[in-house]
This record gives sequence, structure tokens and C-alpha cells, in this order.
Amino acid sequence: MFNKVLVANRGEIAVRVVRACRDMGIRAVAVYEPDDMGALHVRLADEAHPLPRQGDYRNPDAMLSIARQIGVDAVHPGYGIISEHPGFVRACEEIGITVIGPGSAALEQVRNKIDTLEKVRAAGIPTTHPSSRAFSPNESEAMLAEAEAIGFPLVVKAHAGGHGRGTHLVYNRDMLMNVVQRSSGAAQAFYGDAHVYLEAAMPASRYIEVPVLGDTHGTIVHLGERDGSIQRNTRKVIGESPAPGLSQEQREAIWNCALKVARLFSIHGVATVEFVVDQAGQHYFTEIKPRIQVEHLATEMVTRIDTVREQLRIAAGEPLGYTQEQVRLSGVAIFCRINAEDPWHGYMPSPGHINSFRLPGGPNVRVDTYAYAGTDVPVHYDSLLAKLAVWGATRSECLNRVHRALQEFQIEGVRTNLGLLRLIVNDPEFVAGTYTTDSSQHHLMEAPPADDNLADLAAIAALAFLALNREASPVTPPAFTSGWYHDSRRLGG
Repeated sequence: MFNKVLVANRGEIAVRVVRACRDMGIRAVAVYEPDDMGALHVRLADEAHPLPRQGDYRNPDAMLSIARQIGVDAVHPGYGIISEHPGFVRACEEIGITVIGPGSAALEQVRNKIDTLEKVRAAGIPTTHPSSRAFSPNESEAMLAEAEAIGFPLVVKAHAGGHGRGTHLVYNRDMLMNVVQRSSGAAQAFYGDAHVYLEAAMPASRYIEVPVLGDTHGTIVHLGERDGSIQRNTRKVIGESPAPGLSQEQREAIWNCALKVARLFSIHGVATVEFVVDQAGQHYFTEIKPRIQVEHLATEMVTRIDTVREQLRIAAGEPLGYTQEQVRLSGVAIFCRINAEDPWHGYMPSPGHINSFRLPGGPNVRVDTYAYAGTDVPVHYDSLLAKLAVWGATRSECLNRVHRALQEFQIEGVRTNLGLLRLIVNDPEFVAGTYTTDSSQHHLMEAPPADDNLADLAAIAALAFLALNREASPVTPPAFTSGWYHDSRRLGG
């Protein structure tokens, strides 16, 4: 096992990895930029080192330099740009530093999205329908011709890197080149490659992802599936495991395809194989994420498998130690992504100082976050503030718990998407489990919720009233029941 691991990231995922390392007796090393000097991952790590410049979290050369200077055995990049950067992984391999994740050869294979789709299709697995090749942003005529051949609506995607950055839906020919310019710019900024490709869109579909674990001894298992259909800007806002509305036959077909894809690319560690399920119930492979994902909490709650610990064990050469039959999927978990942003004003980021930060609690409630009262939410990074996951023995129990946990979650000082999340989980379509990739958009047409803290203010006012009148006359405290906060629409939360 490793002695010293560099956590090459920030925010909640850095906190998560630091804690996993310390649980295993591994020395965890944090890095930080000036804005993150007092961040939680820095406070929790065994040692911390400054990065030279703003933005060096995304700089493979800066991370490699730090890793060499401090003499680590391994680097855990979390998720993000460095986790999918084959050049960084190869450079670490050449100097004897292990990167927690698939090797550079596997990353090189899956980085080219069109080649990946062709390889999977050749193996007999249905895939989405991409353009014949990738395009640079100045190939407008060739791209327009390809778009007409595919048909609208279609999706513009970055040819390198993950699903989120540079991915945009295009409804007609007039939109295409403007969207391509935006997608290419994002792809260049995040992945160093401005090429994009086109893919046929599937409106009102389901986005199903299957996490897999593979060791270096030939064992690969799946960890069930998650539904990531509720998205904003192609990032999952709410995830659920298992995916509602799938038959057992559909689940097993998707699981088997995911295992076949993982073997096809010799995946070691944690990866996620992603599918689109159309309105007829047919599934299509769309891409593979060769890293841990933001939504891994939901999988950990239904499997009771610590996926970060498994990443570390596998990277150290240890066998998985269990078979597919020994992976137990139990109950239902729902994941919510809490962002520091204002959904009713163009998702404007909301950096600032957190004055109050109250976490939900109780059985089977988990929050991964870097934040606490007194934290500054920096302006330079992703708006992801916290991740909430709850578990229930049944979906009904899980729904009740996520309603309660979202109501308990209170953040003051910055705007968040908590109000939108409360609306979505109370929506009849979500409650019924019939939601699709089109389901979350109509909530933005509604009036924004009132102050998230109305329920707290009512309780404070009642207590203040009691304090003022205690000496004047005996007062029986009001009987607060669960109903005073349960209906988010009634309270405007």
C-alpha cells in the first residue's frame, strides 16, 4: 500500500480523498492556491503545499512538479481535467509515480470519442450515432453538411474530455455555428483540443450510467446503475440508484454491456459506462468516464462499497477480493448537487462568504462538502458547494428522507440551487419516477421560491415571543409537527 498520496484537486472531492487516505493509514498531501489557503481539505491533510499560480489545479505540469518535489508514491486527481489527461498520467508513470485511475494507454483510447464509439459498435453493442469525424471550429461548410445528414436536433460535443464541458443541444441549422464556437472554446480551454463532433439527439430520453470496478488481476464488477437524467448544462443535478422505471431485463442488459465495454478498454480502478435509453426502452452506449464521478455517493449508499478506498487498493495492485455475485445492491439512494448559483437569474455563480451553514442529519443522510460557516466560496472555481445523498429501504422512504434533508439544509451568505432542488423532488413526475432529460426545465418558468429560511425565521420568532412573555404569564409552547416544514411549495422553500 502507498505511504504518501498527493491529492491533486480541491473542494469536496479533495476532502473525500484526504479522508479515505487517512482512514487507510496513508499520509495525505494537499495543494492549495491563495484563495484556498484555509480550505477544509488543507486543514484535514497531513501536509499541504502552495501552488505557484492561480489555475494550477488544472495544470498538469504544476501538479507533476509538486509530486516530484515532495516525493509521493501516488497521485489521486479526483475528477476533472487532470484525471483524464493521458500526458500527465504517462509522465507520472515514467518517473515511478502511480496515478490513481486507469493507465495512460486506457485514457488515450477513450479520449477519442468517435473511435471509442466505433470500437464499441464493432463489439456488437448498440451506440449513439455520431458524425463521421471530428471538426475544427472553422470547418463550417463540412459541419453544416454533416448536421443535415444527421438531422436536428443534435448535440455538439467536445472530441476530447468528459461529457459536460463543450456539450450543447442544437435545435436547427441557424443555431449550429454559434454553438460550435462556444463548444470549441470550452473544449480548448478545458481539454487543450478545440475539435468537436456531432451526435444525433434523443429528446425525452433517460441517461443511465453504470459504475464499474476493475482490478489488475482480471476481475471486473458493476455496481448497479444510476439515473442521471435530471441535468443542467449536461451536468447531473439529481441522481438516483437504482434507476426507476427499468425492468430487470433492461437492467441486466445494460449491466452486461457495461462490463463488456470495461473489458474492451482494459479498465483498472473505477470508471463509469454511460448509456442513453430512448422512449422505446432501447439503450445505446454513449461514452466511458475513466474516473470516479461526482455522483458516486449514491452508488456507495446502495452497495456499501467505499469506491475511493477501492481505487487506492486497486492502484496499489491489490485484488478486488470479491465477485459480481458478492456485490449486494440494497435499497434506494438519491443524490443532489448543491451549487452556489442562482437558478432564476441565468444560473449566475454566487461566490461570497458563508455566514451560516446547517447540514441535514439523521439516519442514512450524507453530505460531502468543503464548506462550513465562515468559508469563502471563491470566484475562480466550479460552483459545486456540497453533495447530499440519502438512502431508504424503499423509494418511498428515500423520497421522504430527501424532502426532509433538503428542508433541513440551510445556507446563508450565498445564493444556492436548494430551492430548485426542493421543487424538483416534489414534482409529480419525479415522485412517480417517470422523469426524462427534459423534465427539470419547466421549473425555471415558475416564480423563484421565497427565502429558504422562512421556516427557521418562524421558529425564531416564536421562541422570541415566548422569551418576552415568559415572566408576564405562563405560556404553553406551540406544538411543532413535521407539517410545518414538509410542504416546500406552501413555504416557498
